[in-house]
Amino acid sequence: MEVTTTETVPGETVATTLGIAKGNTVQSRNVGSDIGASLKNLVGGELKGYSKLMTKARDEALERLAADARELGADAVVNVRFETSEITQGGAEILAYGTAVELE
Repeated sequence: MEVTTTETVPGETVATTLGIAKGNTVQSRNVGSDIGASLKNLVGGELKGYSKLMTKARDEALERLAADARELGADAVVNVRFETSEITQGGAEILAYGTAVELE
């Protein structure tokens, strides 16, 4: 499954647009990350626990996007975008979405 942020897949021609494919996940922080973040706030720097959490969430949202596109019969997903929002204190949603297409 080709997944790209561009309007087309390089070297390919879009034959059919199948609709919107999407995948999301909601992740929450854990106590260990919160303690580490509290300490980092004193000295500054990257909050690595949160970075790892968001990377995992993006990967999971992309996997779900690809699965949704396969269900639509797609060969690829173009114009992929990410959105993030806070669902609750300490919980964030990552949404990946794009246009599912069939290639010639």
